[in-house]
Amino acid sequence: MTALVKMTYSDVDLDAVAALGGLIAIFVGADGKLDSCARKVNTLSRKAVERLVASDAFAGLSEGSALRLAFPTGVTAAGVIVVKLERRPSVEAARLAGAALALEKGPLDMTVLAGNIGKLADVALGLALRDYDFNAHKTAEPKARGAVAFMSSKLDGFDPKSVSAIAEGVFFTRDLTNEPANVLTTSNFADRLAEMQALGLKVEVLEEAELEKLGMGALLCVGQGSESPSKVVVMQWNGGGDEAPFALVGKGVVFDTGGISIKPAAGMEDMTMDMGGAGVVSGVMKTLALRKAKANVVGVVGIVENMPSGNAVRPGDVVTSMKGDKIEVVNTDAEGRLVLSDVLWYTQERFRPVGMINLATLTGAIIIALGHENAGVFSNSDDLSGAFIKAASAEGEGAWRMPLSAAYDKMINCRIADMRNTGGGRDAGSITAAQFLARFVKPETPWAHLDIAGVASIKGGTKLAPAGATGWGVMALNRLISDRYEA
Repeated sequence: MTALVKMTYSDVDLDAVAALGGLIAIFVGADGKLDSCARKVNTLSRKAVERLVASDAFAGLSEGSALRLAFPTGVTAAGVIVVKLERRPSVEAARLAGAALALEKGPLDMTVLAGNIGKLADVALGLALRDYDFNAHKTAEPKARGAVAFMSSKLDGFDPKSVSAIAEGVFFTRDLTNEPANVLTTSNFADRLAEMQALGLKVEVLEEAELEKLGMGALLCVGQGSESPSKVVVMQWNGGGDEAPFALVGKGVVFDTGGISIKPAAGMEDMTMDMGGAGVVSGVMKTLALRKAKANVVGVVGIVENMPSGNAVRPGDVVTSMKGDKIEVVNTDAEGRLVLSDVLWYTQERFRPVGMINLATLTGAIIIALGHENAGVFSNSDDLSGAFIKAASAEGEGAWRMPLSAAYDKMINCRIADMRNTGGGRDAGSITAAQFLARFVKPETPWAHLDIAGVASIKGGTKLAPAGATGWGVMALNRLISDRYEA
């Protein structure tokens, strides 16, 4: 896994500032007032900090942004990073400040003179998340990455393990989603999840023979054209009492050609990210295990590869789901919902969860509707969807409620079977996909479907992630579980 930047934490030692090597970082609010750490650096640098803070360049900075003083006199450090941040910042501003530090750091070690700045954990998390660099398949020697030492007067109650647990979960999701499909095969994916047993998770890998016995005809039809075996992986974290678990379900299509309904060649290489929903579930389970969450949570992912071959499912074929419903496959590129239908039913039958959320890079239509700023949230429960959207907002992960309605059901009704796997046209594509999934959710199960096609991987990157996989959803789901389901 991509390693986190090394971060250490200690009390403020102003006497050591003059001799610090690498880079020094300080925080200054919009009013320009310097705290004790900034005053110390200002004195040593012959008021260079004071002059920078009085400049138009600093006045024009948005909160969480930074400027650099290169090779200031009076200190050993190669530079001083001045970050515009209030003493009591918002979570978003604190994380942006950390991200700004990550972009300035480069190969040099950095000492962050945090003083009495609030939200230190969010500054550290923002720095860790933005420092991510997926270079597993580059032959050049990886660039050196400096360590970060935080000096703070507000370490009481600060838990660095919580910061690293969240960051490692996000990194795990990003690594999985960034991997090419010839590396992250269905078997490799399952093996990586099985390795998390070392963290205290109980992990089971269900192979094709068992899936056939369970009657997962919808899931199995998706992978039947591939030489890679289809699998379902069950991850259990039992950190609570005897209560039923909360369930997370993920679509894990390691590569999606579209099958016989093959996709256009342009951009098909991006379909390595079509297992993004399973990636998020895996990252959340890792975070829960690392921070020893006091909750019972089960993560279940369906892992398949959608390939065209002489054995591939055809448009017009009828398959039988684990629930027993007959599905006409009118488009083999609408495969994610077939995978999820069986995994959702299996999860409910086996675990009787108190609530269930599934994640999937399910439809291009959600990108047309919401762009790359928000995931689509579909739910049969105002309570669960509201709680998730609140958690997502608190973590800065965009999510927007979309409609479900029986009026859309007629679009997936079928002449020869119980339903067909797509509405057939472009109208309401994300909604009809959600309506399909809703047919495999029991009335008593609070459920939400998150369509993350627009947020799982972004070519231009985000404020806290470079281009590629974002890890969206790990922080929001971790917060949801912490707020609602921990003992």
